[in-house]
Amino acid sequence: MSPPNTPWQWLRTGDEVFPAMLAAIDAARESVRFETYIFAASPLGERFLAALVAAQRRGARVRVLVDGLGSYSLPDTFWTPLREAGGEARVFNPAALNRLGIRNHRKLLVCDDRVAFIGGFNIAPEYEGDGVTRGWRDLGLRLEGSVAAQLAASFDEMFALADFRHKRFVRLRRATLKRTGASPGEQLLLSGPGRGRNPIRRSLQKDFLHARDVRIMVAYFLPTGRLRRLFGRAARRQVTIQLVLPGHSDVLTSQLAGQSLYRRMLKSGVEVYEYEPQVLHAKLFVLDDAVYVGSANLDPRSLSINYELMVRIEHPQLAAEARAIFEEVKRHSRRIDAATWRQARTLWQRLKQRWAYFLLARIDPYIARRQWRALPD
Repeated sequence: MSPPNTPWQWLRTGDEVFPAMLAAIDAARESVRFETYIFAASPLGERFLAALVAAQRRGARVRVLVDGLGSYSLPDTFWTPLREAGGEARVFNPAALNRLGIRNHRKLLVCDDRVAFIGGFNIAPEYEGDGVTRGWRDLGLRLEGSVAAQLAASFDEMFALADFRHKRFVRLRRATLKRTGASPGEQLLLSGPGRGRNPIRRSLQKDFLHARDVRIMVAYFLPTGRLRRLFGRAARRQVTIQLVLPGHSDVLTSQLAGQSLYRRMLKSGVEVYEYEPQVLHAKLFVLDDAVYVGSANLDPRSLSINYELMVRIEHPQLAAEARAIFEEVKRHSRRIDAATWRQARTLWQRLKQRWAYFLLARIDPYIARRQWRALPD
């Protein structure tokens, strides 16, 4: 936990994050903005629905945005109690074959423009637990201050874009969606399709140039060629680079694609660890005193296709706490040894990994770009 009197609080497990989020909704008096990729009809989902309905009934304006693909199995009637109470619930880009690849992967809760929650947690039962003996391993951050208002404004933009029928709305909002936090050391990084250079990728590349210590923990690892070159250059400068990646993944293709890069990462001096107890779903980048937390992974979807949000905070205390979390996760991880890894990979495994890489690094972005270009202006 973070020390008292700090504007942040780490939420390291589902057992920590969900009670904190529900408490914030219960305390809201003016507004609740809630955005997620996956919202499952489940006992956990019912608890959130009840809290949202109660907030609306006591006078807070409640709005919910879920992704059309991530929450595909959630019936629209699930939100009837909230709508009957006066709240709003929308589906971002309802699933359609000709635009299936463009997704809203963001996770965000903002209450009264003053308290915000970001991270990787979706609202689904697999996220409940301690991340070791039960439930997926994830990470969240509770924030107070001006960045909460900035996150609220970013929600409003996404809520207005929910039907996703025309690219012109994105163009009109392009500048406002790149707002930065007002507090020193805070930066809100918002990305999505059709906006030129990705601000998350650009910020990471800039930090990489001067970093002396790099810790990255992500669920899906498939960095761009430029980022991979930065990994190699940093390692040659004797920079400590450690990766914690999933030993168990909910997306096997992504895990295989990431593993196709292990050999070159290990050869350049990068330390690679795989988290073993549960599925790893956390997203955390720590480069010296700069900490990135939010919804983005280090893969083509997060860096070129999906709508994502990350908050970059440059603060020595927050960075020290982030490194402590990283070390705790690493204790439950297996270090990948270069010689053992090379000997253990069969020809069939190498073929699967290369095919997965081609699929996610080449085919998926190509299809998403085609779908984006086909949208009407």
